[in-house]
Amino acid sequence: MSDWPALPLDAWWDTRETLHRWTQIIGKIRMESTPLINHWWNVTLYVTARGLTTSKIPQGDRWFDIEFDFIAHVLRVRVSDGKEGTIKLASRSVADFYREVFAVLPSVGIRCEIWPMPVEVEDKDRLDQDESRHTYDPEYAQRFWRVLALTDAVFTKFRAAFIGKCSPVHFFWGSFDLAVTRFSGRRAPARPEADAMTREAYSHEVSSVGFWPGDRRLAKPTFYSYGAPEPAGFRTAPVRPAATYYNEAFGGFYLDYDVIRTTADPEGTLLDFCQTTYEAAANNGTWDRGALERRS
Repeated sequence: MSDWPALPLDAWWDTRETLHRWTQIIGKIRMESTPLINHWWNVTLYVTARGLTTSKIPQGDRWFDIEFDFIAHVLRVRVSDGKEGTIKLASRSVADFYREVFAVLPSVGIRCEIWPMPVEVEDKDRLDQDESRHTYDPEYAQRFWRVLALTDAVFTKFRAAFIGKCSPVHFFWGSFDLAVTRFSGRRAPARPEADAMTREAYSHEVSSVGFWPGDRRLAKPTFYSYGAPEPAGFRTAPVRPAATYYNEAFGGFYLDYDVIRTTADPEGTLLDFCQTTYEAAANNGTWDRGALERRS
């Protein structure tokens, strides 16, 4: 059995808030440097053997990537011509981190500008001026990455059974969660009141599962699963494990992370959550499961 570490939100709240803004800075660099891919898949980060990465980003006839290394606790900027820059991950303000990132980039020949406003957070302090968030606890940063890595492995196994359109397993730095999304193949009804990002993200019918460390609205780490648009019968469908519940406020099935990590088989229990909540969306949404799923 893998070791799924405890991740109580109150124990690393300040680190979570700082790290959330740091990932937004790096994610925005990727967003500004890559063409829009369906459902904003070009903006996400990916789990690596040591942390989170942008993956390869083009810049003229060169390429670069940026990785949070939560083992050595450094941020690495690596360029295809061999140039490299590093920033120590330690307690420092968001604004200080921002300044150093945009000092390192030109030092290795990378040019990029970003919109310095955070997204999907309650406090809208500019990233280049945010001095109030400045905590980095390496133990909890590493625990967070380990949970992401363990979850990524289960989500990847779940993803492999689906042969229809499916997202990568990727980390959204806006909502600060790891997710994988399956598609029915049908367009969804338009959301005329939604912003441009939401309209793009939910242009087609989806079933999505993810891990989220929580925030003040739900102060604990959790797994979630939803269908969009939510089909009739979804919220009352039979799902497992028994501790799964429908969260009215967020609109989807939720399962406390602590339930998963303390069970005898965390990986199997999480895979069961992924599969049964997907079935709730696919069956009630009349997806063509025979054409979308791998049978062997």
